[in-house]
Amino acid sequence: MADRLDIQRISAALRRLGWLRLWAQVLLAVVVLGVLLFNNIGGRMAANSSRALGLGPGLSLTTLAFFLLIWSIWQSGLLIRCGRALDAPVRPSKGETSRLIKRGILADLAGLTLAVLGYQSLAGSLCIQASQQVPGFFGAQIQMAPGTAGRVVGLPITSIEMFSVLGNTQVLFGHLIGLWISLWLLQRIHRSSTAN
Repeated sequence: MADRLDIQRISAALRRLGWLRLWAQVLLAVVVLGVLLFNNIGGRMAANSSRALGLGPGLSLTTLAFFLLIWSIWQSGLLIRCGRALDAPVRPSKGETSRLIKRGILADLAGLTLAVLGYQSLAGSLCIQASQQVPGFFGAQIQMAPGTAGRVVGLPITSIEMFSVLGNTQVLFGHLIGLWISLWLLQRIHRSSTAN
């Protein structure tokens, strides 16, 4: 059985790292939400939004990873509550605390998997699009025949498409932060019980 000082240290670690995890993931979730909203609004306003259809699966997977990030933020709040409860006379058991941390690990692993698959989809779509660009500094050129309106040659990668990759990277990083913190907390809880 862990002594009182060790329980206080675990309680403090759960509270501090729970807050760190919560705020880091909240900040990244706000960025991802802004990017996804901007991408949705900007994608509809784009003149040639049909060519961005290749980004659909990547954005869908990023959105699913975002919802898992929201759930992971809720798990961070539960970690903080658990850390506070460890200071109370009636405290959760080591098994309950361990299960709470493991649920966070599973959520972050699932979110990482979805985000990586989304990233592969986004990167593949943008790679195909980049391979169809015409050489040159600006990537797309206007081709004009005498007496006709010009047409764009090549498929330039737009800022909306780059925002898609940015949003995916942010959700990936949010899950990675949660995974690191959860693994460290799980190791800390099990180390303290084996030392005694």
